[in-house]
Amino acid sequence: MRIVSSAPTRIDLAGGTIDIWPLYLFHDGALTLNAAISLRAHAQIDSRDDGRIELRSIDTDRTVSAERCTELDPDGDLSLLALLAKHYQLEGATLTTRGESPAGAGIAGSSALAIAVCGALARWSGGSSDPDHLLQVAMNLECRAIRVPAGVQDFRPALYGGIAAIELRVDGIKRVGLDVDASELERRIVLAFTGAPRHSGTNNWEITKRHIDGDRHTFDCFERIRDIGVAMRTALQRGDWGEVGRQIATEWENRKRLAPGVTTPTIEDLIARARAAGATAAKVCGAGGGGCLFCYGPPAARSAIAEALAAGGARLLDYRIEIEGLRVG
Repeated sequence: MRIVSSAPTRIDLAGGTIDIWPLYLFHDGALTLNAAISLRAHAQIDSRDDGRIELRSIDTDRTVSAERCTELDPDGDLSLLALLAKHYQLEGATLTTRGESPAGAGIAGSSALAIAVCGALARWSGGSSDPDHLLQVAMNLECRAIRVPAGVQDFRPALYGGIAAIELRVDGIKRVGLDVDASELERRIVLAFTGAPRHSGTNNWEITKRHIDGDRHTFDCFERIRDIGVAMRTALQRGDWGEVGRQIATEWENRKRLAPGVTTPTIEDLIARARAAGATAAKVCGAGGGGCLFCYGPPAARSAIAEALAAGGARLLDYRIEIEGLRVG
């Protein structure tokens, strides 16, 4: 027996980090905007004749095996996979995973992987495939694996695909699909890997602690990030591409004020190169400090922007905006 699944990663357009509970509760009207992209995380489950359980990560070239899932170490190698396998009581099978995005890219590869694995394990075990159930299991076990609070936005692009606003409300989190021309957005965004993985857990945890401790500077940054998200949502829905670019640029300037490690000399050099080639805005994906960078500009400048990033040492990532979310077969 074999089960295969996959889930898309995402580009966060605006409102990142504010999606970490309880930060958004202090900023009425908070939301994040993101677009699922075609760089997918994949999972495969194959039955075994010997009754053992094996976890294999192609990306990290690591394998863990045990007689029973209860013997898996959730604090050892492949901790997220071990936690998921134990939750679904996987036995007599090999679970293999791989990702199409670079490790530490900041485009929610681990969250997409968690959703893909949950979808496959739910099908294998006959458990609930309700999206809300899968989301809660994936989010809570990823948080346990990384040992810091996780944001809520990353799991929804993986489940549903598309371009969406994630409304962060006191009565719950609501995903609202946006009527945006995906091809027009694609034509304006070049996505590249800076070459250095980011460490979002550390950055986000330090920022979260400062906010909870009452740091006024951090609070004011999030107020502006909230306002930028609202403005960008309106611009996207109107197809006002010039205004979308202005809001991306403003969001990046405010995001850099959250912590010294959000940007680096390498990131700033790449952005300068992209701007010289015609980009009107740029920002890192996720918490920053490395990972992926996307540059925004008029379609006529897209090729020149891509060439400038490649000349600066960045790895260009071929992608499309992905309308379909989790696939299980």
